[in-house]
Formats: sequence, C-alpha cells, structure tokens
Amino acid sequence: MSQAAPTIDLATSPGYLLKVAATALRSAMEDVLRPLGMTVTHYSCLEVLAQRPGASNSDLARATFVTRQSMNVLLQTLQRDGLVTRADQPASGRVLPTRLTDAGRAQLAQASAAVKQVENRMIDGLPATDRAALTRLLQHCITSLR
Repeated sequence: MSQAAPTIDLATSPGYLLKVAATALRSAMEDVLRPLGMTVTHYSCLEVLAQRPGASNSDLARATFVTRQSMNVLLQTLQRDGLVTRADQPASGRVLPTRLTDAGRAQLAQASAAVKQVENRMIDGLPATDRAALTRLLQHCITSLR
C-alpha cells in the first residue's frame, strides 16, 4: 500500500519555517536572559511597559502572549522586586496602570542589549535591503492573518 504524498513540504512551508525560526529565537533569547534572572515574558513585559507606560494587566497580557492571570502573577513579582509600580486604586473601572521604576528601566537596558545581540545574530549576513524586506514581509503576513 503506497502512502499519499505530503500536502505540505516542511522545507518550504512558510508557516513551518516561521515556527522553527520563532522557536530558535525564543531559545536564543532565553539563553541570554537567564543569566540576568529573566524570562522572555518578563523581558517582554518590561519592554512593552517602556513603550506603553501605564499599560493595564490585560494590555500587557495581550502584548506578551500570556493569560491575564499569568500576567497578574508576573506583575506581582515585578512589583515585589521593585521593577514596576502599580496604583493601589484604579483610576477608573478596574484598571491598575503599571509603570517601570528606575530599577526596572536599568534591568530592561541590560536585557534589551542582550536581546539586540540575538536579533543581530539572527540577521547577520543579510544585506540591508533583505533586512527591510524581511520586516515588510513579516508585517504583511501579520496583517493578512488578522
């Protein structure tokens, strides 16, 4: 009995290759963040807060691809460690805006430098035009799927 030919060639499948690349990127990021006492989610949360001060728990969870419950646990830890501040009372509704502290910004600076080295390693050898094309193509893929 013969087997049917695969419907997707993994060697050329954009979806599969993106997943392999994302997994390799996450692994490399974990390798450089671990010595700093951080996870990728921890780093991502600080990076988002630097760019969106006052973000809510829900905003941060969406931006870092975790549940609101997981983000709440992380924020409690970051607050305990003095890396973020959260209002004691919501400004409106139930939202407790979160902001980086000076210690959080310092930790983020170290982590961002380490992650930037990983990103540079990932695209090392690509001409500038290919780097720009990669960014444009990934943005197109995201837009098309949303």
